[in-house]
Amino acid sequence: MEGTEVRKLAALEDAHWWYRERRHLLGRAITGLAPGTAVDIGAAGGGNTRVLQRAGWSVAALEYGADGAEVAAERGLSVLRGDATALPVKDDSLDLVVAFDVLEHILDHDTAVAEVRRALRPDGCFLVAVPADPRLWSEHDVAVDHVRRYTRVTLRDLLERGGFELTSLSSWNVLLRPVVALRRRTSTGSDLETLHPVVNFGLRGIVTLERYLPVHAMPGVTLLAQARPLR
Repeated sequence: MEGTEVRKLAALEDAHWWYRERRHLLGRAITGLAPGTAVDIGAAGGGNTRVLQRAGWSVAALEYGADGAEVAAERGLSVLRGDATALPVKDDSLDLVVAFDVLEHILDHDTAVAEVRRALRPDGCFLVAVPADPRLWSEHDVAVDHVRRYTRVTLRDLLERGGFELTSLSSWNVLLRPVVALRRRTSTGSDLETLHPVVNFGLRGIVTLERYLPVHAMPGVTLLAQARPLR
C-alpha cells in the first residue's frame, strides 16, 4: 500500500465503521487464547496491534514500508521492518500471527504463508482476513495495490498448501455486500475516505447487527479464517 494510503488509513481507523468492527472481530477471535508472542503483519496504523497489546500479548507491528513503520512507532508500538515473505523472526518463535488484509497485496502469497508456518510454534494460531470474491474487483483494488481477491476455495487451498489446518472460515460484511457491489461498479479509486458522522453511524449499526445473524456462510466482502499448523 502506498504511503499516502497508509497515512489516510491511520487517520480514519479509530472512528471508521469498517475498522472498528474489524477490531471487534479480532478481539473475538483471540478470546480464549492464552496471550503470548505475536506479530501483526502489515499493521499500517496499528489498530489491530493495539487490540492485541491491550489483551496482554507481547506484539510487534510488522511493516515493509517506511510510512507504515513510522506511523506505528509514533503510536508507541514495537515495530519490525520486514517482508512477509521473509519474516525477521526465528523458527517456532510465535504463538500468534495476524495478517488482516495483507495476503492480497503479495504476488507470492504461498511463500508468505509458508513463512508464517515456519515462525509459528506447533500450537500457534494464524488469523487471516482477505477481500472476497473476484467479481467485486474494481478501481478500489487497483488503488490500494491488491493483486487478487479470494474465494473460499482459493483461500482454503492456499492455507492448506502452506501446512495449515483451517479451524474456521467465514464471511464478513455480508449485509452491505449489495451496496459495495453497486459502488464498486463506478469506483474510480480507493474507498478510504472520511464519512459524514451520520453515515458512519448507520453503517456501523448495520455491520454490528451482522454479529447476531446467521449470515456468515453467505457471500460477503471479506473472508475471515483461523488456522493452526498441521502436526
